[in-house]
Amino acid sequence: MPAEDPAIRPFHVDFPEAELTELRRRVTATRWPERETVADDSQGVPLAMMQDLARYWATDYDWGPCQARLNELPNFVTEIDGLDIHFIHVRSRHEDALPLIVTHGWPGSVIEQLKIIGPLTDPTAHGASAADAFHLVIPSLPGHGFSAKPTATGWDPARIARAWVVLMKRLGYTRFVAQGGDWGAAVTQAMGEQAAPELAGIHSNMPGTAPAEINTAVQRGDPPPPDLQPEEKTAYEQLRTFFARHVAYASIMSTRPQTLYGLADSPVDLAAFMLDHGDGTGQPGLVQQVLKGTLASPLTRDDLLDNISLYWLTNTGISTARLYWENKADFFNAKNITIPYAISVFPDELYQAPRSWAERAYPRNLIHYNRLDRGGHFAAWEQPDLFAAEMRASFRTLR
Repeated sequence: MPAEDPAIRPFHVDFPEAELTELRRRVTATRWPERETVADDSQGVPLAMMQDLARYWATDYDWGPCQARLNELPNFVTEIDGLDIHFIHVRSRHEDALPLIVTHGWPGSVIEQLKIIGPLTDPTAHGASAADAFHLVIPSLPGHGFSAKPTATGWDPARIARAWVVLMKRLGYTRFVAQGGDWGAAVTQAMGEQAAPELAGIHSNMPGTAPAEINTAVQRGDPPPPDLQPEEKTAYEQLRTFFARHVAYASIMSTRPQTLYGLADSPVDLAAFMLDHGDGTGQPGLVQQVLKGTLASPLTRDDLLDNISLYWLTNTGISTARLYWENKADFFNAKNITIPYAISVFPDELYQAPRSWAERAYPRNLIHYNRLDRGGHFAAWEQPDLFAAEMRASFRTLR
């Protein structure tokens, strides 16, 4: 086996116009099914909504501004454990800045984090103190975005967590912190469990806090135990609803990801699959309101299509799904983490982790717990200012 190349190479985003023309052609050529037989979205993303999005995607949407924003940032690629890993690396002008690695999830990408780069790396330009500055590293998960696609099994959250430590050390950081939501939460919590000496602490906006007995009962579909406090009962019902009604997309990806050929062949199929997580799971309700144009949303239709177009242009519909197949850990159960752990609870997340569960799970190392008044599953994307404030508060004691 050849020796790994530790070089850090510049990366430039450049999709030929021919690929964008082909994308628009495929969107226009979609063979549509009949309309759903219900008046709501209980059968999936409604036909009229998808047709309206497709019309906009094929005629009005422009990928160019997103590509330009990406290329304004320092993008790099480096080989770790035999795989090329893409990352954005923005150093703060404040020399005492704290290095922070932020990991996206599915169906997300580094596009989720673009809005937090300024507030975190240049806090004085955003009403905060220079003492709260971060050096920011934003990697693309293996098989996602501009990172290479694994050609063999084994790239689960634990392996990615080890790779992130290699990445941060390769960048010269001997002490750093980590953050993640969705798959980023799984990776970041794995980093916390592995507790590399260089890792000073972690933060999650989708933390694992559920006690073992609660997690087991939720997945069995049992009614909530009678002794739960109101906040705990709400979280229990949110988790039970998620597992009972809204986990179908994850079930097929975790069992049969290679079967999802439509994600590589049809941009509309890819878009619908990425948008449809079901009501009551946080972000989807916001997404559908964006598409209906009935909500003053922090996200725009272009925001959504930037992310979906990235998946299409990199042909990562199936390679991203394989992370579900690789994963063997539970998202929501409390983890064996003893390093400092900070938690932010956004109101439209899959579940609102109760303070009591967080304190029970991490009695000696919970350094920050806060419930926000707005924001959901894609917290950094939806509420970048709130998210940045949470990062500052979470890690202030670790500087």
